[in-house]
Amino acid sequence: MKPFVAVLIAGIAVMITGCSTERPPSVLAAKIKRFALTPVTGELSQLSPGDRLALVKLAEAAQIIDRIFARQVWSGNQALRLKLEADKTAEGLEQLHYYNINRSPWSNLDQDEPFVPGVPKEKPPGANYYPEDMTKQEFNDWVGTLSEAGKKEATGFFSVIRRDALRQLRAVPYSEEYRDLLLPASGLLKEAAALTDNASLRNFLNKRADAFLSNDYYESDVAWMDLDSPIEPTIGPYEVYLDGLFNYKAAFEAYICIRDDSSTAKLAFFSAHLQEIENALPIEPRYRNPKLGALSPIRVVDEVMTGGEAREGVQTAAFNLPNDERVTAEKGSKRVMLKNVQEAKFMTILKPIARIALDPTQQSSVAFDPFFTHTLAHELMHGLGPHTITLNGKQTTARHAMQELSSAIEEAKADISGLFALQYMIDHGLIGKSVEKPMYITYLAGIFRSVRFGINEAHGKGMAMQLNYLMDEGAIVYNEATGLFSADIEKFKAGAKKLTGEIMTIQAEGNYDRGKELLNRYAVIRPSLQRTLDRLAPLPVDIEPQFADLSRPPD
Repeated sequence: MKPFVAVLIAGIAVMITGCSTERPPSVLAAKIKRFALTPVTGELSQLSPGDRLALVKLAEAAQIIDRIFARQVWSGNQALRLKLEADKTAEGLEQLHYYNINRSPWSNLDQDEPFVPGVPKEKPPGANYYPEDMTKQEFNDWVGTLSEAGKKEATGFFSVIRRDALRQLRAVPYSEEYRDLLLPASGLLKEAAALTDNASLRNFLNKRADAFLSNDYYESDVAWMDLDSPIEPTIGPYEVYLDGLFNYKAAFEAYICIRDDSSTAKLAFFSAHLQEIENALPIEPRYRNPKLGALSPIRVVDEVMTGGEAREGVQTAAFNLPNDERVTAEKGSKRVMLKNVQEAKFMTILKPIARIALDPTQQSSVAFDPFFTHTLAHELMHGLGPHTITLNGKQTTARHAMQELSSAIEEAKADISGLFALQYMIDHGLIGKSVEKPMYITYLAGIFRSVRFGINEAHGKGMAMQLNYLMDEGAIVYNEATGLFSADIEKFKAGAKKLTGEIMTIQAEGNYDRGKELLNRYAVIRPSLQRTLDRLAPLPVDIEPQFADLSRPPD
């Protein structure tokens, strides 16, 4: 009888434990499995001894950037991380693991649902850039009382908003708010600059180190645009996705990368045709830019270390920076393609998605080359189309006019206009016709990969909007009997051109209401998409990069 009693007691204990646990470890483990642990490495053998030593310093700086970003996400984020690191229970280790994936206690893939007990139920929309009790109306009213210089600082990339002793709003520059961490980060960049034997890298690192302390990033952004080095670091405050109130404030991030010279050379010719594509955009001629900035560089790189927002949740496959309109007007923008990340995503996620979601007659057309090429086009198109606009007689930017809609609208623009641009190059003999069919079908498979990130995230929301719009145009066809999708290539061409024109016109006119209507109508999960997402549930959603240890200098 004793064994039976023991089993019975154990079973009751398990049931009691299960009832009292707010988030069973098994649930969290399933969430973690959505990110496939994947080695992400780069070839370091071509680096000079000085550059190899500089790489170590840059990796250390990226770790500090990670700490700054933690403070930007939420006021309690740093303390929570320390608490989780001290918890050695199985549940605590799982929570820390998933926290490290999301860089916060909110799950990016689950509409920012909290997975750690005791944290706010909703991720603060203004992150830790603004007082948590501040409303958008209060901010706008306050900005209306400021001088032009004050308005520029309050709505600029590089300041946080705090309350003074009288609880009035005031702008605090990043160089003051994060000085305790920016000082050592600046020092590490100076050390790396002294170690490298590449003049352009030395110039950028010294200027970025100075920018951390002066809060003026213009000169270092220009130096980054001119960077020509085997090491390609992107480090500082850049993207505005975290600012859910206005998309004004820049999050700190770091990408430490090694340049892939052969791939960069193959793709560089795209830049030569940017003005030609701009002139052909399906918008009114007055909305086109008759003279783009200087020839925009393209870099194909392998990622070897990340920090800050670059490490959060779904991993970036490419980026287009800087976002400062002063720099893009003068120099254009740089497109950085993370080739090893893209290859990992394609093999681990996109190919299996195609086997489940697409009609069998089109599955064989899904290939890495069109996937890589469209990602390139996506980044190119961020720099084209409306940016500086006139609204109500005043000069502003499309980003400011679209406010919190900006990120989703801009990502959708880059996606769909990327197809338009590539089709233009095919039609004009710049790219072979054989690319056409695989391009659209691979793009279709990629929609499901992006939507699985969740439609609260800019890329996922933008892709859901495109899917539903193109389905209504007949470009994407859903077979109710089989539950599979296919692409109608000719209608895809027309639909991509039409949606490109619609989005860019919204941006050019700063038409917030029309942008909101477009997203409200199309950025939704329809039943056909939900059924497909349910079938894709067992697949990883993204990768969890596993980087090599760069902390040890070479012998």
